Amino acid sequence: MNIERRTSNPPDRRAGIGHPMKIVFMGTPDFAIPSLKILIENQYKIAAVVTTPDKPQGRGQKVSYSPVKSIALEHNLSVIQPESLKDENFIGQLKSLNPDLIIVVAFRILPREVFTIPKLGSFNLHASLLPKYRGAAPINWAIINGEKETGVTTFFLQEKVDTGNVLLQARLPIKEDETAGELHDRLAEVGAEIVLHTVRLIEMGKAIPKPQDDSIATPAPKIFKDDCKIDWNQSALQVHNFVRGLSPVPCAFTHHNGKLIKIYRTKIVDQVTTAQAGTIVDVTKQLLVATGDEVVEILDLQQEGKRRLSVEEFLRGCHINKGDKFE
Repeated sequence: MNIERRTSNPPDRRAGIGHPMKIVFMGTPDFAIPSLKILIENQYKIAAVVTTPDKPQGRGQKVSYSPVKSIALEHNLSVIQPESLKDENFIGQLKSLNPDLIIVVAFRILPREVFTIPKLGSFNLHASLLPKYRGAAPINWAIINGEKETGVTTFFLQEKVDTGNVLLQARLPIKEDETAGELHDRLAEVGAEIVLHTVRLIEMGKAIPKPQDDSIATPAPKIFKDDCKIDWNQSALQVHNFVRGLSPVPCAFTHHNGKLIKIYRTKIVDQVTTAQAGTIVDVTKQLLVATGDEVVEILDLQQEGKRRLSVEEFLRGCHINKGDKFE
């Protein structure tokens, strides 16, 4: 892990603000859990955890709550679940806590009246090397675009999303066949370390925020279902990166005989073919599909209404023939 610091070595804890730092932590999904845990393990005072409201899920509409709430309850932390971040009662609750710092990891966009409450500011952990990949899906887009490296960034919040002054960054190589899910888990762990380093710098008064260079910013917009359809006319490399960049969620898909097939994992095969893009060129022991230049092998997939299968299992039970087309 290569941490880019805006100062020298991380300072010793709690040498600067004169009292134990009081933190409000805001987050929702699994990505935020390592960051919350590392703060708890290092005995920081978490005044409250803010997360999304509980939601009914599944056929039985059983109420479920966020992964971050689960961790908060395990550690007997106070949990706040506002419907609206502009709600006056919620803002009043935060002000009454008198926090030194708000830390945001995979939450919602905070209004100014919230992120300006803490004495020492509010910072966010973002899963890219800002200003690259500003937006909701930085991990997915980094892989889809074939990046060889990414990382995490902490930055002070400003009104415009993902544009605040950078505190710390850590770089991480993207492995050749790594999926978004696998990279997500590695970045969450590295991100937790960066969150801890950032807190230590802020409480010592030694954080040196650095403005982002807007001229080299790139977008990472939210990905919707319609964005996940595979274009077989692209190169084998582009198709491969697209599949792994959307795996396991929201997941790349194609159609065969009118049925949707999700594709979770592929491999590029060094084989040139004259078959039209999307044509299945082998179904003996492999499932090979023609692209705009070479061939990709599908390794892991799920047919509509079925469970996820390895290609070996899929080929044993699915009526699919050489010459068929994925569309």
